[in-house]
Amino acid sequence: MTEVVIKVEHLKKYFPIKSGFFRKVTGFVKSVDDVSFDIKENEIMGLVGESGCGKTTTGRTILRLMDKTAGSVLYKGKDIFGYNKNNMRKIRPEMQMIFQDPYSSLNPRMTVGDIVGEALLDHKLCTKRELNERVMAMITACGLAPYHIERFPHEFSGGQRQRIGIARALILNPRFIVADEPVSALDVSIQAQIINLLVELQHKKGFSCLFISHDLSVVQHICQRIGVMYLGSIVELAESEELFKNPLHPYTKALLSAVPIPDPTLKRKRIILKGDIPSPANPPSGCKFHTRCNCATERCLHEVPIYRNTGNNHFVACHLYVGV
Repeated sequence: MTEVVIKVEHLKKYFPIKSGFFRKVTGFVKSVDDVSFDIKENEIMGLVGESGCGKTTTGRTILRLMDKTAGSVLYKGKDIFGYNKNNMRKIRPEMQMIFQDPYSSLNPRMTVGDIVGEALLDHKLCTKRELNERVMAMITACGLAPYHIERFPHEFSGGQRQRIGIARALILNPRFIVADEPVSALDVSIQAQIINLLVELQHKKGFSCLFISHDLSVVQHICQRIGVMYLGSIVELAESEELFKNPLHPYTKALLSAVPIPDPTLKRKRIILKGDIPSPANPPSGCKFHTRCNCATERCLHEVPIYRNTGNNHFVACHLYVGV
């Protein structure tokens, strides 16, 4: 049986809204609202949705870069939010992140060698004598040249900077990585190179990954399972092939209808969502999607749909499938 590396259970992350002279809490932005899933060993799971739906906050909270509001994140069966500072530091090398912006995520005052090798020295995983050799091997594996080790970030293109970010995360041989839209800031041709690089390194090193993106065609290419997120909640989760062949939730169907078909003779019927995305500070009652859904009923306005397995490990939160 494949081991579960990360298990997220009923995770919530709310940001307080303060107003008035005394800065009293008058509400909360429900960025992550009762999210549950697991990621198995050697698996890449995709998390997709519109901008502002809580994907990045979910990834950062899983890595404990943010404190949770409620729920748990189990790594190797233990809740990381129960760890003290010393215990958390011990597992930090095993849980890494590839950041979205390849321009602001690198220290402009440090060379590539210092950026990639800093964590090795900080966690005492190698000596200074071994450092150069390990950094050189890692940046070469990520498609950079050995002489790049002495250069600074401003001397590189966006694609090269993202390779540096990948090298920085992978040099610690992590068991789990959160890749936060690692190709969204890059040109299409460079996106393909970075995606292929990630797939190749994942096959070689065997790490598990939460791949966050808003591009379904990219996620389909590299992910074994895909979760669809809307206003802080996962509304559908299934195997990649199953999700694209048989989408159930109306929101998933709308997202898939926007994916281009690589054939000029074929046309896909586009589903245009009505209205704007509601505020996560004041989400709609009942089903959060009912304000934009063409299939909404009276029940959707008042009752929160249960997140259920409809068969074939295909999970959906929608009243349309209550009897499935």
